[in-house]
Amino acid sequence: MTTSDSRIGRGTRSGPSYAELPEAGGGSGERYAWDVWGPGDELGTVNRITPERVASAARLVRSGEVLSLSLPLNQPDPGLFENRAPYIREETRTNIGREDRLTHLDLQFSSQWDGLRHIRHKTAGYYGGRSDAEVDAGALGIEKLARRGLVGRGVLVDVPGHFAATGREYWPDERIALKPRDVEEALERQGTVLEDGDVLVIHTGWVDWYLALGEPDRQGLLGSVHGGDGGLACPGLVGSPDMAQWLWDAGLAAVASDNPTVEALPVRKEEGFLHRRVLPLLGMPFGELWSLGELARRCRERGVYDFLLSSAPLDIPSGVASPSNALAIL
Repeated sequence: MTTSDSRIGRGTRSGPSYAELPEAGGGSGERYAWDVWGPGDELGTVNRITPERVASAARLVRSGEVLSLSLPLNQPDPGLFENRAPYIREETRTNIGREDRLTHLDLQFSSQWDGLRHIRHKTAGYYGGRSDAEVDAGALGIEKLARRGLVGRGVLVDVPGHFAATGREYWPDERIALKPRDVEEALERQGTVLEDGDVLVIHTGWVDWYLALGEPDRQGLLGSVHGGDGGLACPGLVGSPDMAQWLWDAGLAAVASDNPTVEALPVRKEEGFLHRRVLPLLGMPFGELWSLGELARRCRERGVYDFLLSSAPLDIPSGVASPSNALAIL
């Protein structure tokens, strides 16, 4: 692997640039990172969080304040996808106390990680070029991420704060497709410099907007995520190839957001589907529906936007996704 300078002023980034990655074929200009961490790799960009990066991130803790970045497991309720419903909880009394269990727990219902088993590229397959048969045999399960754990430097990008500071209108229920330059400008305004192995945490304000809705309005959003231009609208990353390139060249380990998909909705055909460019080709996990309002407020108060991030996905063999169980330690 080579070492090249970042385009966004981070100093050096370990590994090849996006332009140095092999082309995925088909004339799309898309590139894949399957061989960067060796044959058989199932962690992807999480490999960027080295022990040295974890130790460095631990030094970010100053006050010891801990903030949960996860919604309750029964939110959003009634949900956004017609095939994803809240769990059912059963509690029983015993002769010494109580026990409970959950049934019908959809692992992509609440604050979650999308693992590398979630999305396949239409021609290249799953991460590593794996086929459905290989995935059926157990490849790319979320347990690989769970056993590694995801602990490192989190960096919040406060999108509503940036728009307000620059005099731009912003509505969390409208489609605002954030381009690489938008993210860079927000980071620059915050005085935040990205480092290799960071987890980018994008605050759009969508979850707080959703939680403030009344029951009839929430019901109206059920099944609207894949509704095309008439469906749910929210701010998020643009789905274009240059965003995939930026995420790779920024040296990120993962990306999480407080909207349903990380990328802007509705997905536009002319821009493309960022999930398909990033999960199977680059091996970068996406976190969705995180609860970031309180973290954004505290970052603004402190004037500091990086923190120790700890996330422990569930160890589910062959799992596609997992609750994020994410914490920010300030």
